[in-house]
Amino acid sequence: MSEHASQYVIAVPHSHLSPGLILDAPAGADDFLVVFGDDTESRAQLLHDDAGRPVLRVGGYMTARGTVVDERLWSVREAARHGDRLRLRLGHSLP
Repeated sequence: MSEHASQYVIAVPHSHLSPGLILDAPAGADDFLVVFGDDTESRAQLLHDDAGRPVLRVGGYMTARGTVVDERLWSVREAARHGDRLRLRLGHSLP
């Protein structure tokens, strides 16, 4: 993967997202690729709810073990910019 392409990738060490997980996202990009620890991938978008709070929409995907994970919207408990990256701490998935 080229350096430019890797700027738009979030690497997650697990096959699923969970509350409290910290994601190292590209700052300034609202659409990126999530690569999970089992080498599966999903598209994600950083959006804002009606109150202006950040939320993360993660597209559906199938894990390497065959588990189907439906598209989910996650609350973001914290967001902090570090240079050209944005650290996002996930809250709970939203209904």
